[in-house]
Order: sequence, then C-alpha cells, then structure tokens
Amino acid sequence: MLVLGIDPGTATTGYGLVRETETGPALVAYGTIQTPAGAPMPDRLRTIYQELKELIALHGPDTAAVEKLFFQRNVSTAMSVGQARGVALLALAEAGVSVGEYTPRDVKLAVAGYGGADKPQMQQMVRAILNLPEVPRPDDAADALAVAICHLHSMRMKALTG
Repeated sequence: MLVLGIDPGTATTGYGLVRETETGPALVAYGTIQTPAGAPMPDRLRTIYQELKELIALHGPDTAAVEKLFFQRNVSTAMSVGQARGVALLALAEAGVSVGEYTPRDVKLAVAGYGGADKPQMQQMVRAILNLPEVPRPDDAADALAVAICHLHSMRMKALTG
C-alpha cells in the first residue's frame, strides 16, 4: 500500500510518499512544491495542481491523506491554505485516488501518541518511524510524511476493527 501525504500551502505544499511493508512504514519519496511569492494566486494554484498531478502519475499512490484546515487567527492565511487544499483534493479526485483527511491533532496522536506534540517531537517521530538517519527537511515535507503515516495507522486500525 502506497500512501501520498499532503501538507497543503500556497507558498509551499509538502508531500511525502510512504509504503506499508511487512516491517512497517517505509519512505519512498518526499519534497515540496514551491510557488513564487509574487505570482498571482491562480498561477500558484495551477502550479500546485500540475505538480501534484505529475507526482500522482509518477508514483501511482493507492490512497492519499491531506491535512484538514484548522482554525487560524489570520483569515487570509486560512483562505489560501483552503484553496491549496481544494486543488490537492481535486488532483486526487481526478486521478481516482481515495483520500483521508486528518486534523493536525489527529496526526500528532497517530505519530507521536500525544495530540499536543510540538514540531521537533513530530519530526523526530517521523525520523524514527521511517528509520531515517536524520529528520526530513524542510518542515512541510516532514509534516506531509506524518500525514501519510497517520493515514497508514488509521487504515490499519479500520482493518482490525472493521
């Protein structure tokens, strides 16, 4: 089972691909989609959409997970993240990839066992779970890997209880 995790953002969208193996989750690939700061929003969204479509075509994930939008004090930031989420969901839907959606708290609980885990704790858990020599960089990519790991855990629990 290959999972594509996505941490949406209009400036930087993180992605991480994790495969379920007999010995646990294994890293396949990770990185970010960057958009130019001065570019108009439609152009930024098109870049995210096109690059996600390319990633989906290249890797052929079985399923995907996208971080849910949570309350933000800055409304314009929340709106732009919501637009990036929408573009990611569209690319996945067009490719016929099923999608799980998780709040940041859900991801922290699944990966670190604590819904209030901070960023360094999460990054170290991602490193440990995937048996990596160092924490994946940048943060957006590490966050996307955590979303993918969360989805694998969730799917495993559903299979056991379902």
